[in-house]
Amino acid sequence: MGPLVGAIDEGTSSARFILFKAGTAEVVASHQQELSQIHPQEGWVEQDPMEIIRIVENCIENTIDKLISKGGSVNDIVSVGITNQRESTVLWDRITGEPLYNSIVWLDVRTSSTVDCLLDKVPNKTRNKNYLKPLCGLPLSPYFSAVKIKWLQENIPKIKKAMAAGTCMFGTIDSWLIWNLTGGKNGGIHVTDVTNASRTMLMNIDTLKWDPVLINFFDIPSNILPVIKSSSEIYGSICKGSLKGVKLAGCLGDQQSALVGQQCLSRGQAKATYGTGCFLLYNTGNYKVNSSHGLVTTVAYKLGRNKPTMYALEGSVAIAGAAMNWLRDNLTILSSFGEAKEIAEKADSVQKGDVYFVPAFSGLYAPYWQQEARGVIVGISEDTESCHIVKATLEAVCFQTRDILEAMNNDYGSPLSVLQVDGGMTANPLLMQMQADLAGITVIKPTMAESTALGAAMVAGAAVGHWDLEKSRLDIPAVKWTPKYTENQRDIRYSKWKMAVERAMGWDMSV
Repeated sequence: MGPLVGAIDEGTSSARFILFKAGTAEVVASHQQELSQIHPQEGWVEQDPMEIIRIVENCIENTIDKLISKGGSVNDIVSVGITNQRESTVLWDRITGEPLYNSIVWLDVRTSSTVDCLLDKVPNKTRNKNYLKPLCGLPLSPYFSAVKIKWLQENIPKIKKAMAAGTCMFGTIDSWLIWNLTGGKNGGIHVTDVTNASRTMLMNIDTLKWDPVLINFFDIPSNILPVIKSSSEIYGSICKGSLKGVKLAGCLGDQQSALVGQQCLSRGQAKATYGTGCFLLYNTGNYKVNSSHGLVTTVAYKLGRNKPTMYALEGSVAIAGAAMNWLRDNLTILSSFGEAKEIAEKADSVQKGDVYFVPAFSGLYAPYWQQEARGVIVGISEDTESCHIVKATLEAVCFQTRDILEAMNNDYGSPLSVLQVDGGMTANPLLMQMQADLAGITVIKPTMAESTALGAAMVAGAAVGHWDLEKSRLDIPAVKWTPKYTENQRDIRYSKWKMAVERAMGWDMSV
């Protein structure tokens, strides 16, 4: 069967383990399992870190069983990489190995009041959300990990006590997984990679080190932080289960992993991932672009200790696939995601009027960064039916992506002609055609759906000499959608979208 590389893909809604034939996009075996979410209050989103590690280990064992049933051997696995939901924050005790609280998930908004207090610390009373951006590339927002750590420090006595005792450890999900897989309380390795560290608001975007100014601003003890490594190197060995002895050798935040998996390894290439949220990354090479149009500057990847650091501009949309969940679970106008295409297509035959939906359930991310925004549906008439709401929900994803593309054009000055896409929502061809039409861009989707996991496998394989990232380009078949709207049609629809966004602004002034 030849050498194999594994990828742990730990997302917001599910985890999976996938084995790729080294140097190729060929999936040999895989297993996926859903993760549960906990919602203690409105806007709060948590997950059980112990469930996460259990499900990841279960996915690994099930995949190995499938591999063996196909005549393969665990001895063929040369390394494993990890890709993970970013910003989600876990604090645990180094002595007991137990989480000190649930993981606070990236889209949780409980920290809005924490952000408000932190803005009071900005010099000269300016309350400038971008005050720390020159150091870390990020605006002050409930989204990022440091703000979540601060909330936990202030609200969970057990965590404050562990910090004082020096037994508290912090990690994004990658760190939690690596620590557990390499031994946990019995010698686990406490590391993260540059891409995940760049989402914490604590790493200096230039030096790639934890920054004392940032640590001091948030007043967080530096001894809780993991060691920052490159995205492609051997961190340690897995110490239990079927993969015992296999090298953990790659780590990328999920959006950066999709960028690598989509082979956007040259300056000027971009990809959009449509999942729970939607994330668009634009590779700016080793040149760090400071956005003045609401985007964030992030580390794209660093493919080895002595390799150059590559940067990206990123635009994040909080609610994409999550809006479809809302239609299914709250409004019950969808019974499954597969119905969305058929239902949305009915809208054009029923009524000509336009309905616009801004799904700002927990504020708006890039390029607006308005935590006070809330969802609105506008353009409703007595003829409006559920099909118009479904169509407007799909279009909202496309309009938000165009918002980010416009900001990237303004920041980088070089408009994209092609957008690479991946993620669960890309299974809907109507959505992809809408994206091409409403953004005026050619959309290309690889037929191999596991771009995020592939990126993690690529960097893990490269670290042990089984994947040449610089010379070999994978030939992956793709599907293409080209714009059918005229520029005028596109711009009229987009101007109405912007009007709808204006109506969503400043709604929840209590945050």
